[in-house]
Amino acid sequence: MFPQQLTDPRVFEIARALQDGFDKHYKIFRETSAKAQRRFEAADWHGQQTAQRARIEFYDLRVDEAVEHLDREYQASALPMEVWHQIKLFFIGLLTGHHQPECAETFFNSVTIKILHRKYYQNDFIFVRPAVSTEYIEDEADGKATFIAYYPNKDNLRDVLKTMVLNFGLAIEFDDLDRDIGFVYDALQVQVGGVRLRTNFQIQVLSSLFFRNKGAYIVGKVVNGFRSLPFAIPVLHNSKNRLYIDAALFGEDDLLALFSFARAYFMVDMKVPSAYVQFLRTLMPRKPRAELYSALGLQKHGKNLFYRDFLFHLSHSSDKFRIAPGIKGMVMLVFDLPSYPFVFKVIKDYFPPQKETTRSLIMSKYQLVKQHDRVGRMADSLEFTNVAFPRHRFDEELIEELRKFAPSVMEEEGDALVLKHLYIERRMVPLNIYIQEAEGESLEHAVIEYGNALKDLVAANIFPGDMLWKNFGVTRNGKVVFYDYDEIEYVTDCNFRKVPTPRNEEEEMSGEVWYSVGPHDVFPETFGPFLLGDHRVRKIFMEHHADLLDPEFWQQHKERIKAGYVHDVFPYDRSRRFIHLIQKNAVLTEPNAEVAPVEEPVDVPPVGGHVHDQGTLSGFATGGASSD
Repeated sequence: MFPQQLTDPRVFEIARALQDGFDKHYKIFRETSAKAQRRFEAADWHGQQTAQRARIEFYDLRVDEAVEHLDREYQASALPMEVWHQIKLFFIGLLTGHHQPECAETFFNSVTIKILHRKYYQNDFIFVRPAVSTEYIEDEADGKATFIAYYPNKDNLRDVLKTMVLNFGLAIEFDDLDRDIGFVYDALQVQVGGVRLRTNFQIQVLSSLFFRNKGAYIVGKVVNGFRSLPFAIPVLHNSKNRLYIDAALFGEDDLLALFSFARAYFMVDMKVPSAYVQFLRTLMPRKPRAELYSALGLQKHGKNLFYRDFLFHLSHSSDKFRIAPGIKGMVMLVFDLPSYPFVFKVIKDYFPPQKETTRSLIMSKYQLVKQHDRVGRMADSLEFTNVAFPRHRFDEELIEELRKFAPSVMEEEGDALVLKHLYIERRMVPLNIYIQEAEGESLEHAVIEYGNALKDLVAANIFPGDMLWKNFGVTRNGKVVFYDYDEIEYVTDCNFRKVPTPRNEEEEMSGEVWYSVGPHDVFPETFGPFLLGDHRVRKIFMEHHADLLDPEFWQQHKERIKAGYVHDVFPYDRSRRFIHLIQKNAVLTEPNAEVAPVEEPVDVPPVGGHVHDQGTLSGFATGGASSD
């Protein structure tokens, strides 16, 4: 596996140092992810959030450590390119038998591109393409397989479901596991009840729980003949510090919503991440591997895969990059490639006077979103530096726009156009354009979803700042997502005020703001004139979300968050929750009883604006929660 002749004795040492740097990173990454179960059992929601933010920073810290070490010990930046070529070959040899080779290759890239000049960003010196296969990697040392298979029959299916849940070894007791398993069993019967159980009927479940926010998720699939049914089972805490199963999610669409690009990354204990991604791909074949790696917290490798897919798309397309349709932003220059479902955002070099901000402040806002719980309402952004595009693929109008507004970010080198810094996000239909074209139910849904998006953001302690419709987008399945982050603030940092009553006629008739306004003051009553000029929109908004114009709504949420309360925001429709069945059963058995078997947040807005229909696919009924 290793080259026979070495021109520099430091080659093996540098390759080993790079592997050691990655192994250190993944060891810390995995330890933090594994401790998520302990934090979940202790209901340490703030600890979970802190660990989530810290874990995102681990990678860059280890990369910087490796760069510093290689420069200090080996003067790595001065090494000739033939030595770096040998370092790569030795590194490939070290990955034989490695459990995370694909992520180690990405780590190698991250370190070397900080050392090498970008003209060497090619497959001879970095991993533009993977060199080590991840097929069939399993952890044979501790005997823990990636997934566990259960083989129930019609008679013991309920017992097998209970065993499946108990095998995760959660240290907290369930409030009433038999009751909850009954609900899961009934929901599964709806999916497979009319289907003949084949010889290979089985339930396959990933060996580790998926932790995010206040939930733990069991993820797997039901296999029957040639068909399979993906599922996820959310486990939550109630007010008595007992566990309960909140819902049963079935079908690819439900799983796509759970693993949405607009949600925070999961904490999952994985020794072989490629095996988890391979399993998840059988549940969600429409989900790119890049997004699955990111959803598992391995966002740097996800970004690497995304860039490989992007290069592949460029080589198999011929359309040109253009200025993105819609209202131009004051802070970001946005462009897209019509054939590609993402947009590219560059921070402008200068801003109009009303935008009191800086490049570093804007970048800090995007980093805040990366580290925060995005609750399905903020798109994940991929941050890139020194990206070389083929210049001939750029529309001349776009090039002139870049020269005018972002000359410090742009370099032209022969046939290449290099952008020193940019963000890439999923393309959506701007909400203002969607509303202009929408009518009837589509319009009502969009306005309700917009209000729901704001309320979900409030629950996550995020004030969007600029709430104009143009800063929100509509996904292909009708979900409204926020994507303009340069003015976001924590709700707890804002001062929500009522507009003062005029003291005299002069103040009442004044066209200017006559009262004092602090830098963090927000007046919800003033949102209306900017948002509700369209009478159709105003009617729907006031019917469903008039409370957003009331300062008290914002103040109450701010105080609850400051008091330490972490709101529940569910990645599925509230109509899917078993609490409705619990309440219904209680009313039937004890009509006059007060029912509160699990904690139901009384003031948290619902996620999603409508209840989705259910359909049938390939012999299994599939749940209908929308995907992103």
